[in-house]
Amino acid sequence: MSGDGSWRRVSREGRRFLRGRYRSLRRLALWSLLESAHTFLGGYAVARALDDGFLAGRTGTGLGWLAVAGAGALLGALALRGVFGGLADLVEPLRDGLVRRSVRQAIGRAVADPGRAGDAGAVSRLTQQTEMARDSFAGLVLVARSFVFTALGALLGLAALDPVLLVLVLPALLLGTAGFLATLRPMARVQRAALDADEALSGRAGELAAGLRDVVACGGGASAGAPVERLITEQERLTGRLARWTALRTLALGVAGRLPVVALLAGTPWLLGRGVSAGAVAGALTYLVQSLLPALDALMTAVGAAGTRLLVVLDRFCTPQSDSAAATTAPEVAPGVGAGPGVAVELRGVWFAYGPRAQPVIDGLDLTVGAGEHLAVVGPSGIGKSTLTALIAGLLPPGGGTVRVAGAPAQGVTGPGPDLRRTLLPQQAYVFTGTVRENLTHLCPGPVSGAEVERATAALGSDGLVDRLGGLDGAVDPARLSPGERQHLALTAAYLSPAPLLLLDEATCHLDLRTEERAERALAARPGTLVVVAHRISSAARADRVLVLDGTRAVCGTHAELPARSPLYRDLVGLWNARG
Repeated sequence: MSGDGSWRRVSREGRRFLRGRYRSLRRLALWSLLESAHTFLGGYAVARALDDGFLAGRTGTGLGWLAVAGAGALLGALALRGVFGGLADLVEPLRDGLVRRSVRQAIGRAVADPGRAGDAGAVSRLTQQTEMARDSFAGLVLVARSFVFTALGALLGLAALDPVLLVLVLPALLLGTAGFLATLRPMARVQRAALDADEALSGRAGELAAGLRDVVACGGGASAGAPVERLITEQERLTGRLARWTALRTLALGVAGRLPVVALLAGTPWLLGRGVSAGAVAGALTYLVQSLLPALDALMTAVGAAGTRLLVVLDRFCTPQSDSAAATTAPEVAPGVGAGPGVAVELRGVWFAYGPRAQPVIDGLDLTVGAGEHLAVVGPSGIGKSTLTALIAGLLPPGGGTVRVAGAPAQGVTGPGPDLRRTLLPQQAYVFTGTVRENLTHLCPGPVSGAEVERATAALGSDGLVDRLGGLDGAVDPARLSPGERQHLALTAAYLSPAPLLLLDEATCHLDLRTEERAERALAARPGTLVVVAHRISSAARADRVLVLDGTRAVCGTHAELPARSPLYRDLVGLWNARG
């Protein structure tokens, strides 16, 4: 989806929304005019207090003008109260319209697919995306309105003090504002293109890594690597373009936010020579420092942050959704992976909530993970990723539906020892006081030879840590290990475990990127199935499939195809890339 297409679509819907609300806009404008009066009095009263009062030896007159400035502040507070009332007349209809659109979409999906009509997707969309749009829209309206009417009051005040003041202030202000606005759409296009290039590079690198042995064997390294090199070059080019646009935006902010003050101060001798009073110069500086420039800075910050967020959310509502991307908690299952002997994990209509009246964390989830498959689970914090691994591990009973591991109920196995069908590694790695060998083999029901342990430490890259601890017979003091070292030992123990299913609930979050990659590749190559709750984009890119949980739907697919099918996944990839 192009950035220009999103902008046009949202702009068209926005104009349609505002056309029917001229009365609310007029009310908001009238209250904002009072705020302009407050801005006007703030600088003008300071100028008069100096020129007609204190500098002229009339202290009472000066104090009187300062009292006028104080009355203007009270007038601004009254105006702000009315502004919030007018704002509600704009914001709440927007939210109501989004709610109605969500309901219509949910009803349309229910009619098209009655079997999926009972999900909680519509409720989640109402409580998440509509509130996000409402808050972002309200913030933008407040800031944009404040800038327009504050600028009006300040510019009128400058003209009233002396029109020549505008000659110094206005050019720099207009130049910086125009420069900032000119960078918005190009930066959005470059950011989207960079995301697409990154996705293409990740997909191509994964394909190449999967067949690397065959590529080397047939001497096709140059031809196989050429597309990757082109993608890397393209990504480098886009990164350079983004850096240049960012530099231009920073320059525009500096021009708009600092140059008017510098111009006024530098031009003060010239102004005084032309007969402009000291009070007028002080009043102009008051307009800039207390009113105009703070309003401009707030506007630019809001447009760059809340504006982008609002565009993304509104575009989701404005974009028609196909049946394959409909908001449903039942994810698509890859072809060829169904119930049967080759199934490691199977969830059917699973529902779970932490309390009888609590909102479901997982609702109507269908998922099949094939034996030997590598699945990554992603989603925002608190969305239910750890709950899903706990359900598969048998630690939590589902409120509804069935969870089966290796063909049997997840909680159906009882006995004196651990359930050897699966091993769960949480974020806080379990390491106990004892020898290194005991920490690495405690998940194994029988004896493990030293050669097997050494092969495991070599595969996971933990042999250096084992050597630092004094070898396999060295003592382990958990309190003296870092979180990353504890996770490294726990991952090696999971590698040695005979369980055919490994569940990693952010069990590599304290490892560096290279160590995490080596560990995940080793665990994926180990016979069995691997389910990873990913906290980095690289973990998702290495998986065979990725399950995206976002509260309104669960979508399952490959890392390469999901950005086009899941707006949330596209946003998460962008966030991960920005942090990484």
